[in-house]
Amino acid sequence: MHRKNLNLILAGLALSSPVALVAYAETYMNEDQAGTSLFPGVQLKLNLLELTPDEVKAIEKKSDERVLSPKLRVYRGTKGETLFIDRVIGKHEFITYAAAINPDGKVKGIEIMDYKETFGKQVRNKDWRDQFAGKDESSTLRVTKDIKNISGATLSSVHITNGVRRILQTYEIIKSRI
Repeated sequence: MHRKNLNLILAGLALSSPVALVAYAETYMNEDQAGTSLFPGVQLKLNLLELTPDEVKAIEKKSDERVLSPKLRVYRGTKGETLFIDRVIGKHEFITYAAAINPDGKVKGIEIMDYKETFGKQVRNKDWRDQFAGKDESSTLRVTKDIKNISGATLSSVHITNGVRRILQTYEIIKSRI
């Protein structure tokens, strides 16, 4: 009887012990590499900008997205090429991405730079990322409306899409001071 009780206690401890989750983290490119990938041959200069409280309110209202930080990392080319380095929450961790905006205010492309989630890295697929090309501040930019969802990467798909929508609104509001 004593041995049976001991086995039950050990089984209970094993089931109640914390389970170690293996975190997945991968850096695919740095800021310079993202700039070169999205604007090949263009010399980009870093501008560190801070949004005013009024700009934050305007961006949040127009994009329906919360501004996580008023501090922006924006690269600018000599002909108005603009590269935003941004991050959004995936399911649990941040996803860092670059959004390239052409001088006409339309998305040239996006690159996933850093992905720390265990699942959902399919957002790096070129076909999915290419859906953003040509979108501008007037675009709906909603998953299942004009951006396809990725099964198994739903939260990453939604949050990156929402982030790009926020970046496009940010661009429109601050383009005169970039």
